[in-house]
Amino acid sequence: MTTIGLGSATPLRARLATLSAHLLVALVALVAIGGATRVMEAGLACPDWPLCYGSLLPGHRMNVQVFLEWFHRLDAFVVGVGLLVLAAVSCWCRRQLPAAIPPLTLAAAALVALQGALGALTVTLLLPFPVVTAHLLTALLLVALLSACTQALLVDPAEVGEARRAAPSLWPWLTALVAVAVLLQCTLGGLMATQWATGACLASGDGCHWLAAHRHGARAAAAAVLLLAGFTLWRRPGERPLAALAAALVLGQIALGVWSLRLSLSVPAVTVAHQVGAALLVAVLAALVARSGSPRSQFLEVIHG
Repeated sequence: MTTIGLGSATPLRARLATLSAHLLVALVALVAIGGATRVMEAGLACPDWPLCYGSLLPGHRMNVQVFLEWFHRLDAFVVGVGLLVLAAVSCWCRRQLPAAIPPLTLAAAALVALQGALGALTVTLLLPFPVVTAHLLTALLLVALLSACTQALLVDPAEVGEARRAAPSLWPWLTALVAVAVLLQCTLGGLMATQWATGACLASGDGCHWLAAHRHGARAAAAAVLLLAGFTLWRRPGERPLAALAAALVLGQIALGVWSLRLSLSVPAVTVAHQVGAALLVAVLAALVARSGSPRSQFLEVIHG
């Protein structure tokens, strides 16, 4: 499968692809900062919202924890504005863009609004674990949407259609199913992390059922990704780089998970890297879904035929 070079794409499409790719990087960075904020117990370092100690820049209160929470909000604001701009331009110029772009960007804009509300609730309700987990899941969904949007802007739609026709009929559905399985596993990991279940299990034996569930889910999700990657490497040459990256990320996630347990979560950088690896894996799988053709579009094609 070929990729449209930015120089060969229309100016509008090239600019939107660049904006989407930059926003994707910023979102992954936002997940990393959010993970650092959690492991450093800085979620309430700014006790008010949306300001921090009543100001835009709480210089007189600044320390490592306040900086993490303040910068997390700043990055979220910048990403939110960028996503709204992307959605507005995509809808206004929809006739010049692939049909999937406006729905993807509108969904991302809706998730931005939801993410802002969840961010406010995490502070005002003093970090309830369901809200914090929903906040992480929404961020990962945004990563998936932006990754798919970037691919839709970069990849020639004719090539996507040709690759979809050459693949097994269930391939787009299976690819999407693996991506959903990884998102569910990330949600389980978020529920475990926001309740500090791993630390409690290692220290006193409490909450070990969360750790056990996460381990079982990780095995199933890893096996699904590795099988998907293996088939892609074998049968879909244009997607081999993404498949190899997905396999490498899964193996890295396994190593980081084992390492973090052996270190008893004593090294925050390892825990944060585990969360960033999950976000990158979601992005890669969403890119594979976009390149395989959406299950919905294939279903409509079958019905039309």
